[in-house]
Amino acid sequence: MQMAAPAHVLVLGLGYSGRHLAALLQAQGIACSGTVRDPGTAPDDGLTRYRLAEGVPVDEGLRAALRRADAIVCSVPPEDAGDPALRLLADALHDSPALRWVGYLSSTAVYADRDGGWVDEQARADADDATALRRLRAEQQWRAFAQARGIASAVFRLPALYGRGRNALVQLAQGKARHVVRPGLVFNRLHAEDLAAAVLAAMQRPQGHALYLPADDEPAPPQDVLAHAALLSGLPLPAAQAWDDPAVPASLRRFYASNKRIDSRGTRAALQWQPRFATYRDGLADAWANGDGRR
Repeated sequence: MQMAAPAHVLVLGLGYSGRHLAALLQAQGIACSGTVRDPGTAPDDGLTRYRLAEGVPVDEGLRAALRRADAIVCSVPPEDAGDPALRLLADALHDSPALRWVGYLSSTAVYADRDGGWVDEQARADADDATALRRLRAEQQWRAFAQARGIASAVFRLPALYGRGRNALVQLAQGKARHVVRPGLVFNRLHAEDLAAAVLAAMQRPQGHALYLPADDEPAPPQDVLAHAALLSGLPLPAAQAWDDPAVPASLRRFYASNKRIDSRGTRAALQWQPRFATYRDGLADAWANGDGRR
């Protein structure tokens, strides 16, 4: 059953995904503020930002935001010990009487390679590399916090995020695109605006400890996405590289080592949510229409 939207949301980590969520909340008339490492470098978009960084005391402005917030969403990357935002705010969070829901943006990297097979909400999070273990530790910490407070929580395990300003069109125009090919590799994507809509839907349908896998409709090879961006923009494709070529950065090789498809039907049914950008073609068309890919 859909409930009223929260009155005030605090977004921990106003990066790419956090800013899209904040924009949607503001458009819906929901009060929103968030944290960054350095408010002085933030864009002038009317959004209140508080500093949250190692070694910096939590100021009264952020404490007041925590007292007002009835929902918190965390998009801060994890560290070895788990979620740094939760650690830095541990004391201040005790004084958050309005809080009713917390959400954590995680990653489908918690699932090991499936050789192109499908993953859904019932699949075991079986990846054992450092990146996956950090994510799982942070997920567990937020769930434990919610359980101790007796409030609802949600974990969102996300595929590759993209949208306006962050996509293959931009990479081609900036000369930063990598045409890396692994035969048979596919993966899902999620437009940042669709992520924001899924998070808002989850806030309005609070559950005890929910798990969601929002994703698009078409797991696709990365070279197909790059080729479509080149077709839209008229920009040339870079030379192809094999994914295991030593010239390919190790971090990118690790990304290409996992081959899986995301089945988001359970998430869609639970949230009554559908992606507006069902395929990468839809997302790239929107980005191109809004100026991405122009040199």
